[in-house]
Amino acid sequence: MRIGYGRVSTRDQHPEAQHDALTAAGCEEIFIDKASGKLASRPELSKALLVANRPDDQLVVTKLDRLGRSLEHLIELSKTPQDRNVNLVVLDQGIDTSTAVGRMFFQILGSIAAFEHALMSGRR
Repeated sequence: MRIGYGRVSTRDQHPEAQHDALTAAGCEEIFIDKASGKLASRPELSKALLVANRPDDQLVVTKLDRLGRSLEHLIELSKTPQDRNVNLVVLDQGIDTSTAVGRMFFQILGSIAAFEHALMSGRR
């Protein structure tokens, strides 16, 4: 089963585009948080991780930064699905962790996302 997860950071952002993309990707259930990616507690993500509990389920996000902001956070979030043989699919980056290449890209893009966030934080 494909389980979709989306997140918007601010009240001004709207989740419809993510919801539409997850629906088009065949997600049977979709969970959307309105919270910063830095927050450890995101109730809808927790629900998505509970639903994605069978081998070969897929947790689908539109972009990697919707899941987490730092490499450490992304790796930690990916442990629960990995332990259950649940794959992570990132639509915009074409990542699918059911493959070795997908797992490698996940780690590379996570590093880039963390680097980009550090650069942006330094500009403020």
